[in-house]
Amino acid sequence: MVEQAQTVLGLGVRVMGKTNTQAPNLLATPADMQLAKQGVLALGLEAAQALTGREKSSAIIIAAFSDPGLLELRTQVSIPVLGIGEAVFLEAAANHKRFSIVTITPDPELLASFCTRVAELGLGAQYCGARVTQGNAQTLLVSPQLLDAALSSTITKSIHDGAQAIILGGGPLSASADRLQPQFDIPLLNPVAAAARAAFKD
Repeated sequence: MVEQAQTVLGLGVRVMGKTNTQAPNLLATPADMQLAKQGVLALGLEAAQALTGREKSSAIIIAAFSDPGLLELRTQVSIPVLGIGEAVFLEAAANHKRFSIVTITPDPELLASFCTRVAELGLGAQYCGARVTQGNAQTLLVSPQLLDAALSSTITKSIHDGAQAIILGGGPLSASADRLQPQFDIPLLNPVAAAARAAFKD
């Protein structure tokens, strides 16, 4: 994800990555998000302290699709804080009429949280819902070929739902957006790239 952000921002911006060791590698349930939140806040405060006053322009990106700790961290630091979920929702709504989410995590509460966040951002009228791939999420993540095949099939179903842009819902899915884009006529949106663009938007 650091490489994806660096590609978007170019060599004039330095991108540094921090791994949250207090949560699972794949955030698949609301409980996982709660575990992630504490680590995000700790890492965010540490990063903000290191960056404030040292960088001409600095920002923090939370690279988990449900943006754990985003709102809390924003109240505690003086530099911009972005979440990849919020950023890609706003980008989708600004550039396209209707959008859907395709993800690999089937937890009903997690899927409902996406709908809630979209509504909080005032984008509910443009949201076509979320679809989940077939197959075990952990198995898909270790095989780009299996992951892309599962995503491709589910993207096609989301297009039939009326979506005019598809968000790949998860930081680990972001690279698939670029790999699969040539197969589809509508935009596949990469959350990490969206947050990187938003972080240093004029």
